[in-house]
Amino acid sequence: MSIVKLNNNGVKNATAFGSVSSGAMTFIKKLTASSSSTLSFVDGSSDVVLDNTYKEYLFTFKNIHSSASNAYLYFNGTDDDSSHSFDVTQTTTFFRAYNFENASARTVEYESGSDVAQGTNARLASGLETDNDSSLSGYLHLFNPSSTTFVKHFMSNTNYEQSAVSINSRCAGYFNTTADITGVEFKLSSGNIDAGDICLYGIN
Repeated sequence: MSIVKLNNNGVKNATAFGSVSSGAMTFIKKLTASSSSTLSFVDGSSDVVLDNTYKEYLFTFKNIHSSASNAYLYFNGTDDDSSHSFDVTQTTTFFRAYNFENASARTVEYESGSDVAQGTNARLASGLETDNDSSLSGYLHLFNPSSTTFVKHFMSNTNYEQSAVSINSRCAGYFNTTADITGVEFKLSSGNIDAGDICLYGIN
């Protein structure tokens, strides 16, 4: 392999540079929680698009606040356009990193108890509290939900405070179905989503 060297005139005399293509992100829908038991995005309902228009969808979480202590944030998918049962089988893996405010302890760990193995309720975060500084923010990517050939992969990254600890949680997995995913639901393991926004974007 040869090494390419630029002389002093190599860049300053250039008249044009090639462009790097990138996917455009299109805002679709925002849901605002107000003591909500669930927040659901269903294709074709309330201006929601969750079909083959985009190959990738992004959900963003802004200051999700729980009404109950030690609540887990879950999400599920549906492939049924009529009943929206949100019970599509998932398999996930989950790990987290944390650091105390006083720097007394910190680590990165695999959390096997937060995995889902051919079940439902993929866990995006564990242990939300009711304090105002315990609100959660982050995002979830869902890939090609309208494919009828492959399973549907997803990845999430969330951050929140719990008892003076900053916790960053990562979940990744797939909906184990070749049917198209037509809706996604978010909920807590206990209590309601007291406040916060979830926004949906499509990515070309």
